[in-house]
Amino acid sequence: MLTMEMVMVMAVICAAVFLFIVEWVRVDVVAIIVMITLPLLGLIGGDEAFIGLSSNAVISIIAVIIIGAGLDRTGIMNKVAKPITRLAGNSESRLITLVSGTVAVISSFMQNIGAVALFLPATQRVSKKMNIAQSRILIPMGFLGIIGGCLTLVGSSPLILLNDLMAPKDLKPFGLFDVTPVGLALVVAALAYFVIFGKFILPSRGGNDSRSGDAEFSKLYGNTNGTYELVVSPSCTCQQTFEEMAIRPNYLVTVVAMAKNSDGKKIFAPTREMKLDPSDVLVVTGGRDNVERFAEDYALTVKNKLEVFEDELSASNAGKVEAIVTPRSELEEKTMRQVHFRAKYQVNPVAIRRGEKVFFGGLSDIVLKQGDVILLQGLWERFAILRDAKSLSFLTPFEAEVMKTHKAKWALLSFAVALALVISGSVKLSVALMSGALGMILTGVLKIDEAYSAVDWRTVFLLGGLIPLGIATEKTGTAAYIANQVLNFIGDVSPIVLLTVIGILTSIFTLVVSNVGATVLLVPLAINMAIGGGADPRMAALTVAVAASNTFVLPTHQVNAYIMGPGGYKTVDYLKAGSVMTVLYLVVMIGAIYAFYGISA
Repeated sequence: MLTMEMVMVMAVICAAVFLFIVEWVRVDVVAIIVMITLPLLGLIGGDEAFIGLSSNAVISIIAVIIIGAGLDRTGIMNKVAKPITRLAGNSESRLITLVSGTVAVISSFMQNIGAVALFLPATQRVSKKMNIAQSRILIPMGFLGIIGGCLTLVGSSPLILLNDLMAPKDLKPFGLFDVTPVGLALVVAALAYFVIFGKFILPSRGGNDSRSGDAEFSKLYGNTNGTYELVVSPSCTCQQTFEEMAIRPNYLVTVVAMAKNSDGKKIFAPTREMKLDPSDVLVVTGGRDNVERFAEDYALTVKNKLEVFEDELSASNAGKVEAIVTPRSELEEKTMRQVHFRAKYQVNPVAIRRGEKVFFGGLSDIVLKQGDVILLQGLWERFAILRDAKSLSFLTPFEAEVMKTHKAKWALLSFAVALALVISGSVKLSVALMSGALGMILTGVLKIDEAYSAVDWRTVFLLGGLIPLGIATEKTGTAAYIANQVLNFIGDVSPIVLLTVIGILTSIFTLVVSNVGATVLLVPLAINMAIGGGADPRMAALTVAVAASNTFVLPTHQVNAYIMGPGGYKTVDYLKAGSVMTVLYLVVMIGAIYAFYGISA
């Protein structure tokens, strides 16, 4: 029987969905409004209103974000991204396929939010490097992360619960890979969907800013644009130092890095006393014509792209900035040679601008004046050190990420401990993951403030506010009422139609109720429907567990909520990309169950 409480819950759901779509206020604010409105209406108790903020799901998300930040800060995720960059080339479709496919596979043995959170930093780096907007990549990655949970019986919470929910009916339990055929079909269909239709349905906002600024600087410093890798001839008998070669005065070219062939050591901001040896690798910045002239004079081979320094000098790690000499700076009325500027800060002066004049040669011996602008090239982390020294004021904004590669083993150990606890099942997921996050902090991989900064608190409040709505929907009997009304409406139908209805019903429920809640509620109902309709109850239960992951049209799923900020997405983006995905998911899911499990039409 329909009660007033049910009517109020359905009204809150409709209002929340409406606000999600029109975006009069931010989605996390909508969630907070829901969180406060439910107890005020008496639909849940005051202690239940904030239970979402301490829920297993929300704490797990916070922990896995911190773990992901630690793995990224130590450079581990860079190594994951490197082969993807090489295989993707310059193809957006290939990048979507590789990134999304990889996340889908990872999601098959760990929680999808964990897989997406771990891979997000690597994906952002790859997209920046390829100059592809992150918004073109993150929705496919997120959607495939959700779908990848259907590849095994331990990939998603609904599938983990499935056998336990079937046990009271004495149904044969599913094996670890029994669901794999359906999961593979869904993964392939989703990848094909984004490869074929991605250019029409994916937004192009929040694109990648090239932090090097070469395009802008070329207007003022025409001879500085371009970074090239040069290889010294194996037969080189070079005896001159860089200063004796007069590279900058003669060629207007700056040597910014060097890899010694003898020991493989990489040197940034090499000093003027250094010499070239056979097979050494130089990185220089300057005009293409000048670089080629320098290479020809000294028998150097110009590479078409950075290879040896591909990672270290990528836009994520290095670039050019402008800095101005400030009053009372240690550089004022001194030369850079006098203060050992290059050796002290390990950045490369490329040019000096004084009024309308620009100097490219003899930079180390120019007496600097207040107001002089220096164009510098170097690693972002070195610029951060220079900025803290307050010798210069930076005109070019930049974000510095100091990689703690020496902490990589501790990051891996913390991750391994968390993963082992998750697999063992000896503790709750949130406790297992928070153990890994705590390990990152205690071992110095991340400072506590860095851990706080890594967390997207909009995601936390979005999910924390929606969990009470799921509680109210179940507690007031609204979910059961809707399910029973649908069952009474369809009457007696064929098994395939019955499974389709169950799939649609589950897909609707999982948008407003947690996927776990929808599974717990609908599996018993679906089994009873199947028994009454002469269908296979095991397949009905499987349909619910798989369809519980069909949640793409709203940012209510934890994965969708998590990528919303980094991707700069709006609710309409999920509607646009997720509407067709939802229908495709249902069609492929039912088709795969029909094809692989012998369901009669």
